[in-house]
Amino acid sequence: VDQSKMSTLEEALRLIRTSLNSPQMDVEGAHYDQNITHLIVVMGASGDLAKKKIYPTLWMLFRDKLIPEKTFIYGYSRSKLTMEQLKSNVAPYLKCNENEKKRLAEFWSYNFYIAGSYSESADYRSLNSKLAKHEISGISNRLFYLAIPPSLFEVTTTHIYETCMDHKGWTRVIVEKPFGRDAASSLQLSEHLAKLFTEDQVYRIDHYLGKEMVQNLMTLRFGNRILNTGWNRDNIAQVQITFKEPFGTEGRGGYFDNFGIIRDVMQNHLLQILSLLAMEKPATIHPDDVRNEKVKVLKCIPDVKISDVILGQYIGDQEATEEHKKFGYCDDKTVPSGSKTATFASAVLKINNERWDGVPFILKCGKALNERKAEIRIQYHDVPGDIFGGVLKRNELVIRVQPDEAVYIKMMTKRPGIGFEMEETELDLTYNHRYKVS
Repeated sequence: VDQSKMSTLEEALRLIRTSLNSPQMDVEGAHYDQNITHLIVVMGASGDLAKKKIYPTLWMLFRDKLIPEKTFIYGYSRSKLTMEQLKSNVAPYLKCNENEKKRLAEFWSYNFYIAGSYSESADYRSLNSKLAKHEISGISNRLFYLAIPPSLFEVTTTHIYETCMDHKGWTRVIVEKPFGRDAASSLQLSEHLAKLFTEDQVYRIDHYLGKEMVQNLMTLRFGNRILNTGWNRDNIAQVQITFKEPFGTEGRGGYFDNFGIIRDVMQNHLLQILSLLAMEKPATIHPDDVRNEKVKVLKCIPDVKISDVILGQYIGDQEATEEHKKFGYCDDKTVPSGSKTATFASAVLKINNERWDGVPFILKCGKALNERKAEIRIQYHDVPGDIFGGVLKRNELVIRVQPDEAVYIKMMTKRPGIGFEMEETELDLTYNHRYKVS
Protein backbone atom coordinates (compact mmCIF):
# COMPACT_ATOMS: atom_id res chain seq x y z
CA VAL A 1 0.00 0.00 0.00
CA ASP A 2 1.30 3.51 -0.88
CA GLN A 3 2.43 4.81 2.52
CA SER A 4 2.21 8.48 1.47
CA LYS A 5 -1.48 8.02 0.63
CA MET A 6 -2.05 6.29 3.97
CA SER A 7 -0.34 9.16 5.83
CA THR A 8 -2.67 11.62 4.13
CA LEU A 9 -5.71 9.55 5.15
CA GLU A 10 -4.45 9.28 8.73
CA GLU A 11 -3.93 13.04 8.89
CA ALA A 12 -7.46 13.60 7.59
CA LEU A 13 -8.80 11.34 10.33
CA ARG A 14 -6.86 13.32 12.95
CA LEU A 15 -8.56 16.48 11.74
CA ILE A 16 -11.96 14.78 11.87
CA ARG A 17 -11.32 13.72 15.47
CA THR A 18 -10.49 17.32 16.37
CA SER A 19 -13.53 18.75 14.58
CA LEU A 20 -15.92 16.28 16.21
CA ASN A 21 -14.87 17.68 19.59
CA SER A 22 -15.42 21.27 18.51
CA PRO A 23 -18.36 23.18 20.08
CA GLN A 24 -19.08 24.59 16.61
CA MET A 25 -20.19 21.13 15.53
CA ASP A 26 -23.13 21.37 17.94
CA VAL A 27 -24.08 24.76 16.50
CA GLU A 28 -24.09 23.37 12.96
CA GLY A 29 -26.01 20.26 14.01
CA ALA A 30 -23.35 17.93 12.68
CA HIS A 31 -23.25 15.47 15.57
CA TYR A 32 -24.90 12.20 14.69
CA ASP A 33 -27.62 10.45 16.66
CA GLN A 34 -26.37 7.09 17.95
CA ASN A 35 -29.96 5.90 18.36
CA ILE A 36 -30.72 6.09 14.63
CA THR A 37 -29.48 3.55 12.11
CA HIS A 38 -27.15 5.02 9.49
CA LEU A 39 -26.92 3.34 6.10
CA ILE A 40 -24.14 4.01 3.59
CA VAL A 41 -24.70 2.72 0.06
CA VAL A 42 -21.66 2.64 -2.23
CA MET A 43 -23.01 2.70 -5.78
CA GLY A 44 -20.30 1.24 -8.00
CA ALA A 45 -18.80 -0.90 -5.23
CA SER A 46 -16.85 -3.09 -7.66
CA GLY A 47 -14.99 -0.15 -9.23
CA ASP A 48 -11.55 1.40 -8.71
CA LEU A 49 -12.73 4.38 -6.68
CA ALA A 50 -14.61 2.18 -4.24
CA LYS A 51 -11.87 -0.36 -3.61
CA LYS A 52 -8.96 2.09 -3.55
CA LYS A 53 -10.49 5.06 -1.74
CA ILE A 54 -14.00 4.64 -0.33
CA TYR A 55 -13.78 1.30 1.46
CA PRO A 56 -10.32 2.02 2.98
CA THR A 57 -11.64 5.35 4.29
CA LEU A 58 -14.82 3.77 5.68
CA TRP A 59 -12.65 1.19 7.45
CA MET A 60 -10.51 3.91 9.04
CA LEU A 61 -13.59 5.83 10.16
CA PHE A 62 -15.06 2.67 11.66
CA ARG A 63 -11.76 1.67 13.26
CA ASP A 64 -11.43 5.03 15.01
CA LYS A 65 -15.13 5.17 15.96
CA LEU A 66 -15.76 8.27 13.86
CA ILE A 67 -19.04 6.99 12.42
CA PRO A 68 -22.11 5.91 14.42
CA GLU A 69 -22.05 2.44 15.93
CA LYS A 70 -25.22 1.45 14.08
CA THR A 71 -23.80 2.08 10.60
CA PHE A 72 -24.35 -0.55 7.91
CA ILE A 73 -22.58 -0.37 4.55
CA TYR A 74 -24.10 -1.75 1.36
CA GLY A 75 -22.09 -2.17 -1.81
CA TYR A 76 -24.14 -2.05 -5.01
CA SER A 77 -23.01 -2.63 -8.59
CA ARG A 78 -23.76 -4.67 -11.68
CA SER A 79 -20.97 -7.17 -10.99
CA LYS A 80 -22.13 -10.45 -9.49
CA LEU A 81 -19.78 -10.63 -6.53
CA THR A 82 -19.89 -12.42 -3.22
CA MET A 83 -18.86 -10.59 -0.06
CA GLU A 84 -15.67 -12.65 0.00
CA GLN A 85 -14.82 -11.47 -3.51
CA LEU A 86 -15.50 -7.86 -2.56
CA LYS A 87 -13.28 -8.20 0.53
CA SER A 88 -10.56 -9.72 -1.64
CA ASN A 89 -10.76 -6.78 -4.07
CA VAL A 90 -10.47 -4.23 -1.28
CA ALA A 91 -7.86 -6.03 0.88
CA PRO A 92 -4.70 -4.75 -0.92
CA TYR A 93 -5.73 -1.16 -0.18
CA LEU A 94 -6.59 -1.56 3.52
CA LYS A 95 -4.16 -0.66 6.28
CA CYS A 96 -4.63 -3.04 9.19
CA ASN A 97 -2.14 -3.72 11.96
CA GLU A 98 -1.98 -7.11 13.66
CA ASN A 99 -3.81 -5.82 16.74
CA GLU A 100 -6.63 -4.43 14.57
CA LYS A 101 -7.66 -7.65 12.84
CA LYS A 102 -10.51 -8.30 15.27
CA ARG A 103 -11.80 -4.77 14.64
CA LEU A 104 -11.50 -5.33 10.87
CA ALA A 105 -13.57 -8.50 11.12
CA GLU A 106 -16.18 -6.49 13.00
CA PHE A 107 -16.12 -3.86 10.24
CA TRP A 108 -16.83 -6.45 7.57
CA SER A 109 -19.71 -7.84 9.64
CA TYR A 110 -21.50 -4.53 9.03
CA ASN A 111 -20.95 -4.79 5.27
CA PHE A 112 -23.24 -6.30 2.64
CA TYR A 113 -23.23 -6.52 -1.14
CA ILE A 114 -26.05 -6.51 -3.69
CA ALA A 115 -25.71 -6.97 -7.45
CA GLY A 116 -28.23 -5.05 -9.50
CA SER A 117 -28.91 -2.86 -12.49
CA TYR A 118 -28.72 0.93 -12.35
CA SER A 119 -31.83 1.25 -14.51
CA GLU A 120 -34.25 -1.39 -13.17
CA SER A 121 -36.80 -0.31 -10.55
CA ALA A 122 -37.12 -3.86 -9.23
CA ASP A 123 -33.45 -3.92 -8.22
CA TYR A 124 -33.82 -0.67 -6.29
CA ARG A 125 -36.91 -2.02 -4.54
CA SER A 126 -34.85 -5.04 -3.51
CA LEU A 127 -32.13 -2.73 -2.21
CA ASN A 128 -34.66 -0.64 -0.29
CA SER A 129 -36.21 -3.70 1.36
CA LYS A 130 -32.79 -4.79 2.61
CA LEU A 131 -32.02 -1.29 3.92
CA ALA A 132 -35.38 -1.15 5.70
CA LYS A 133 -34.53 -4.26 7.74
CA HIS A 134 -31.96 -2.22 9.69
CA GLU A 135 -34.32 0.61 10.60
CA ILE A 136 -35.28 1.36 14.19
CA SER A 137 -38.92 2.43 14.57
CA GLY A 138 -39.06 2.85 10.79
CA ILE A 139 -36.33 5.52 10.73
CA SER A 140 -32.86 5.53 9.19
CA ASN A 141 -30.41 8.06 7.79
CA ARG A 142 -29.18 7.11 4.32
CA LEU A 143 -26.10 8.23 2.42
CA PHE A 144 -25.62 7.22 -1.24
CA TYR A 145 -22.10 7.57 -2.65
CA LEU A 146 -22.17 7.65 -6.47
CA ALA A 147 -18.85 6.02 -7.40
CA ILE A 148 -20.19 5.37 -10.90
CA PRO A 149 -19.70 6.79 -14.42
CA PRO A 150 -21.30 10.25 -14.85
CA SER A 151 -23.57 8.85 -17.57
CA LEU A 152 -25.40 6.96 -14.81
CA PHE A 153 -25.91 9.87 -12.40
CA GLU A 154 -29.36 10.88 -13.62
CA VAL A 155 -30.94 7.43 -13.88
CA THR A 156 -29.45 6.35 -10.54
CA THR A 157 -30.55 9.42 -8.59
CA THR A 158 -34.04 9.18 -10.10
CA HIS A 159 -34.41 5.62 -8.81
CA ILE A 160 -32.97 6.58 -5.42
CA TYR A 161 -35.54 9.36 -5.14
CA GLU A 162 -38.45 7.19 -6.25
CA THR A 163 -37.59 4.04 -4.30
CA CYS A 164 -34.87 4.39 -1.65
CA MET A 165 -35.56 7.64 0.20
CA ASP A 166 -36.18 7.59 3.95
CA HIS A 167 -38.82 10.23 4.64
CA LYS A 168 -38.46 10.18 8.42
CA GLY A 169 -34.68 10.38 8.58
CA TRP A 170 -32.39 12.19 6.14
CA THR A 171 -31.21 11.02 2.72
CA ARG A 172 -28.07 12.46 1.14
CA VAL A 173 -26.23 11.90 -2.13
CA ILE A 174 -22.51 12.31 -2.83
CA VAL A 175 -21.66 13.02 -6.48
CA GLU A 176 -18.03 12.54 -7.55
CA LYS A 177 -16.41 14.60 -10.28
CA PRO A 178 -16.62 14.99 -13.24
CA PHE A 179 -19.90 16.86 -12.87
CA GLY A 180 -20.94 16.76 -16.53
CA ARG A 181 -18.84 16.90 -19.69
CA ASP A 182 -19.32 20.63 -20.34
CA ALA A 183 -21.29 23.65 -19.12
CA ALA A 184 -24.53 22.48 -20.73
CA SER A 185 -24.43 18.94 -19.29
CA SER A 186 -23.32 20.27 -15.90
CA LEU A 187 -26.30 22.62 -15.84
CA GLN A 188 -28.59 19.79 -16.93
CA LEU A 189 -27.35 17.59 -14.09
CA SER A 190 -27.75 20.41 -11.57
CA GLU A 191 -31.32 21.03 -12.70
CA HIS A 192 -32.05 17.30 -12.53
CA LEU A 193 -30.74 16.99 -8.97
CA ALA A 194 -32.59 20.14 -7.91
CA LYS A 195 -35.89 18.51 -8.90
CA LEU A 196 -35.19 15.52 -6.65
CA PHE A 197 -33.26 16.85 -3.65
CA THR A 198 -32.76 20.01 -1.67
CA GLU A 199 -29.34 21.63 -1.96
CA ASP A 200 -28.26 20.47 1.50
CA GLN A 201 -28.92 16.86 0.47
CA VAL A 202 -26.40 16.96 -2.40
CA TYR A 203 -22.63 16.89 -1.92
CA ARG A 204 -20.56 17.59 -5.03
CA ILE A 205 -17.10 16.24 -4.34
CA ASP A 206 -13.70 17.16 -5.73
CA HIS A 207 -11.56 14.94 -3.50
CA TYR A 208 -8.44 16.96 -4.34
CA LEU A 209 -9.61 19.70 -1.97
CA GLY A 210 -9.08 17.24 0.88
CA LYS A 211 -5.33 17.02 0.29
CA GLU A 212 -3.29 18.52 3.10
CA MET A 213 -1.29 21.00 1.00
CA VAL A 214 -4.36 22.17 -0.92
CA GLN A 215 -6.08 22.88 2.41
CA ASN A 216 -2.92 24.67 3.53
CA LEU A 217 -2.94 27.20 0.68
CA MET A 218 -5.23 29.65 2.48
CA THR A 219 -3.07 29.56 5.61
CA LEU A 220 0.13 30.11 3.63
CA ARG A 221 -1.41 33.03 1.77
CA PHE A 222 -3.47 34.83 4.37
CA GLY A 223 -1.69 33.76 7.56
CA ASN A 224 1.82 34.91 6.63
CA ARG A 225 2.52 38.58 5.97
CA ILE A 226 5.93 37.70 4.55
CA LEU A 227 4.16 35.95 1.65
CA ASN A 228 0.88 37.83 1.39
CA THR A 229 2.35 41.30 0.77
CA GLY A 230 4.24 40.11 -2.31
CA TRP A 231 1.42 37.99 -3.73
CA ASN A 232 0.82 40.02 -6.90
CA ARG A 233 2.02 40.87 -10.40
CA ASP A 234 4.63 43.32 -9.08
CA ASN A 235 6.60 40.44 -7.56
CA ILE A 236 5.45 37.22 -9.24
CA ALA A 237 6.50 36.49 -12.84
CA GLN A 238 4.58 33.25 -13.40
CA VAL A 239 2.74 30.42 -11.65
CA GLN A 240 2.98 26.76 -12.69
CA ILE A 241 0.54 24.11 -11.46
CA THR A 242 1.64 20.60 -12.44
CA PHE A 243 0.00 17.19 -12.09
CA LYS A 244 1.96 14.14 -13.33
CA GLU A 245 1.10 10.45 -13.17
CA PRO A 246 3.63 7.73 -14.08
CA PHE A 247 1.00 5.23 -15.24
CA GLY A 248 -1.40 5.12 -18.17
CA THR A 249 -5.05 4.11 -18.37
CA GLU A 250 -4.29 0.46 -17.53
CA GLY A 251 -7.65 -0.98 -18.55
CA ARG A 252 -9.71 2.11 -17.64
CA GLY A 253 -9.64 3.56 -21.13
CA GLY A 254 -13.39 3.21 -21.56
CA TYR A 255 -14.01 5.85 -18.91
CA PHE A 256 -11.00 8.03 -19.67
CA ASP A 257 -11.57 8.20 -23.43
CA ASN A 258 -14.97 9.82 -22.89
CA PHE A 259 -13.42 12.67 -20.92
CA GLY A 260 -9.69 13.08 -21.58
CA ILE A 261 -7.07 14.66 -19.36
CA ILE A 262 -8.56 18.18 -19.41
CA ARG A 263 -11.94 17.11 -18.06
CA ASP A 264 -10.41 14.46 -15.80
CA VAL A 265 -7.85 16.66 -14.05
CA MET A 266 -7.38 20.19 -15.37
CA GLN A 267 -10.87 21.70 -15.17
CA ASN A 268 -11.42 20.46 -11.62
CA HIS A 269 -8.28 19.68 -9.58
CA LEU A 270 -6.00 22.27 -11.17
CA LEU A 271 -8.63 25.01 -11.43
CA GLN A 272 -9.48 24.53 -7.75
CA ILE A 273 -5.82 25.08 -6.90
CA LEU A 274 -5.62 28.09 -9.22
CA SER A 275 -8.66 29.69 -7.61
CA LEU A 276 -7.20 29.29 -4.11
CA LEU A 277 -3.89 30.76 -5.26
CA ALA A 278 -5.39 33.71 -7.10
CA MET A 279 -8.57 34.68 -5.21
CA GLU A 280 -8.84 37.71 -2.96
CA LYS A 281 -8.97 37.32 0.81
CA PRO A 282 -12.44 36.07 1.85
CA ALA A 283 -14.39 37.82 4.61
CA THR A 284 -14.15 34.65 6.74
CA ILE A 285 -13.10 31.03 6.25
CA HIS A 286 -16.75 29.99 6.00
CA PRO A 287 -17.27 27.89 2.83
CA ASP A 288 -19.76 30.39 1.36
CA ASP A 289 -17.26 33.26 1.63
CA VAL A 290 -14.46 31.16 0.13
CA ARG A 291 -16.66 30.03 -2.76
CA ASN A 292 -17.69 33.62 -3.48
CA GLU A 293 -14.06 34.69 -3.89
CA LYS A 294 -13.29 31.67 -6.06
CA VAL A 295 -16.14 32.54 -8.39
CA LYS A 296 -14.99 36.16 -8.63
CA VAL A 297 -11.49 35.25 -9.75
CA LEU A 298 -12.68 32.56 -12.17
CA LYS A 299 -14.89 35.16 -13.84
CA CYS A 300 -11.74 37.19 -14.54
CA ILE A 301 -10.23 34.44 -16.71
CA PRO A 302 -10.85 35.06 -20.44
CA ASP A 303 -11.31 32.24 -22.95
CA VAL A 304 -8.12 30.27 -23.48
CA LYS A 305 -6.44 30.80 -26.86
CA ILE A 306 -5.70 27.67 -28.88
CA SER A 307 -2.16 29.00 -29.37
CA ASP A 308 -1.69 28.77 -25.59
CA VAL A 309 -2.58 25.07 -25.46
CA ILE A 310 -0.48 21.95 -26.10
CA LEU A 311 -2.14 18.53 -26.29
CA GLY A 312 -0.48 15.13 -26.52
CA GLN A 313 -1.04 11.40 -26.24
CA TYR A 314 1.48 8.94 -24.84
CA ILE A 315 2.93 6.19 -27.03
CA GLY A 316 4.80 3.02 -26.11
CA ASP A 317 8.56 2.85 -25.63
CA GLN A 318 9.70 -0.41 -27.21
CA GLU A 319 13.09 -0.14 -25.50
CA ALA A 320 11.61 0.23 -22.02
CA THR A 321 12.67 -2.32 -19.42
CA GLU A 322 9.29 -2.21 -17.66
CA GLU A 323 6.65 -4.10 -19.63
CA HIS A 324 3.78 -1.64 -19.11
CA LYS A 325 5.84 1.23 -20.56
CA LYS A 326 6.02 -0.55 -23.92
CA PHE A 327 2.34 0.09 -24.54
CA GLY A 328 0.87 3.38 -25.72
CA TYR A 329 -2.59 4.77 -25.03
CA CYS A 330 -4.12 3.25 -28.17
CA ASP A 331 -2.61 -0.14 -27.28
CA ASP A 332 -5.02 -0.34 -24.34
CA LYS A 333 -7.80 -2.72 -25.43
CA THR A 334 -10.39 -0.58 -23.62
CA VAL A 335 -9.50 2.47 -25.76
CA PRO A 336 -11.33 2.90 -29.10
CA SER A 337 -9.11 2.27 -32.10
CA GLY A 338 -7.50 5.44 -33.46
CA SER A 339 -8.58 7.58 -30.50
CA LYS A 340 -7.35 11.18 -30.52
CA THR A 341 -8.15 11.77 -26.85
CA ALA A 342 -5.43 13.79 -25.10
CA THR A 343 -3.53 12.19 -22.23
CA PHE A 344 -1.36 15.31 -21.76
CA ALA A 345 -2.36 18.95 -21.73
CA SER A 346 -0.63 22.24 -21.04
CA ALA A 347 -2.55 25.52 -21.03
CA VAL A 348 -1.69 29.12 -20.21
CA LEU A 349 -4.44 31.01 -18.40
CA LYS A 350 -4.54 34.76 -17.81
CA ILE A 351 -6.40 36.59 -15.06
CA ASN A 352 -7.62 40.03 -16.02
CA ASN A 353 -7.68 41.84 -12.70
CA GLU A 354 -5.49 44.32 -10.85
CA ARG A 355 -3.58 41.72 -8.85
CA TRP A 356 -2.66 39.32 -11.67
CA ASP A 357 -2.74 41.23 -14.96
CA GLY A 358 0.10 39.94 -17.16
CA VAL A 359 1.03 36.94 -14.97
CA PRO A 360 0.70 33.61 -16.83
CA PHE A 361 -0.79 30.69 -14.90
CA ILE A 362 0.57 27.57 -16.59
CA LEU A 363 -1.44 24.39 -15.98
CA LYS A 364 0.15 21.06 -16.97
CA CYS A 365 -1.16 17.54 -16.46
CA GLY A 366 -0.62 14.14 -17.99
CA LYS A 367 -0.57 10.36 -17.69
CA ALA A 368 2.33 7.94 -18.34
CA LEU A 369 4.93 10.60 -17.52
CA ASN A 370 8.31 10.25 -15.83
CA GLU A 371 7.15 10.56 -12.21
CA ARG A 372 4.25 10.92 -9.79
CA LYS A 373 4.14 14.53 -8.73
CA ALA A 374 1.72 17.37 -8.11
CA GLU A 375 3.17 20.74 -7.26
CA ILE A 376 2.71 24.50 -7.41
CA ARG A 377 5.72 26.53 -8.50
CA ILE A 378 5.55 30.31 -8.00
CA GLN A 379 8.42 32.06 -9.76
CA TYR A 380 9.33 35.61 -8.79
CA HIS A 381 10.73 38.39 -10.98
CA ASP A 382 14.47 38.91 -11.42
CA VAL A 383 16.17 41.07 -8.81
CA PRO A 384 16.33 44.62 -10.20
CA GLY A 385 19.77 46.23 -10.35
CA ASP A 386 21.81 42.99 -10.25
CA ILE A 387 25.28 43.65 -8.75
CA PHE A 388 26.48 40.04 -8.88
CA GLY A 389 27.44 39.69 -12.52
CA GLY A 390 24.38 37.83 -13.79
CA VAL A 391 24.73 34.69 -11.66
CA LEU A 392 21.47 35.22 -9.79
CA LYS A 393 18.59 32.82 -10.35
CA ARG A 394 14.96 33.70 -9.78
CA ASN A 395 13.45 32.96 -6.38
CA GLU A 396 10.75 30.29 -6.36
CA LEU A 397 8.17 29.24 -3.81
CA VAL A 398 7.41 25.55 -4.38
CA ILE A 399 4.44 23.81 -2.76
CA ARG A 400 4.53 20.06 -3.28
CA VAL A 401 1.07 18.50 -3.00
CA GLN A 402 2.18 14.90 -3.55
CA PRO A 403 4.08 12.79 -2.81
CA ASP A 404 5.76 13.85 0.45
CA GLU A 405 4.04 17.17 1.10
CA ALA A 406 6.48 20.06 1.37
CA VAL A 407 6.92 23.82 1.10
CA TYR A 408 10.30 25.19 0.11
CA ILE A 409 11.78 28.46 -1.10
CA LYS A 410 14.58 28.50 -3.66
CA MET A 411 16.89 31.41 -2.93
CA MET A 412 20.44 32.64 -3.49
CA THR A 413 23.11 32.44 -0.79
CA LYS A 414 26.87 32.78 -0.49
CA ARG A 415 28.72 29.49 -0.50
CA PRO A 416 30.65 29.07 2.78
CA GLY A 417 34.36 29.81 2.53
CA ILE A 418 36.87 32.54 1.93
CA GLY A 419 35.65 33.25 -1.58
CA PHE A 420 32.50 35.04 -2.70
CA GLU A 421 30.81 32.40 -4.79
CA MET A 422 27.03 32.25 -4.87
CA GLU A 423 24.71 29.27 -5.20
CA GLU A 424 21.02 28.46 -5.17
CA THR A 425 19.78 26.76 -2.02
CA GLU A 426 16.45 25.89 -0.40
CA LEU A 427 14.61 26.73 2.79
CA ASP A 428 12.77 23.44 3.18
CA LEU A 429 9.69 22.43 5.18
CA THR A 430 9.08 18.77 4.39
CA TYR A 431 6.02 17.60 6.27
CA ASN A 432 7.09 14.05 7.12
CA HIS A 433 10.29 15.45 8.66
CA ARG A 434 8.60 18.16 10.72
CA TYR A 435 5.26 16.57 11.60
CA LYS A 436 4.55 13.08 12.84
CA VAL A 437 1.05 11.69 12.25
CA SER A 438 -0.54 10.77 15.57
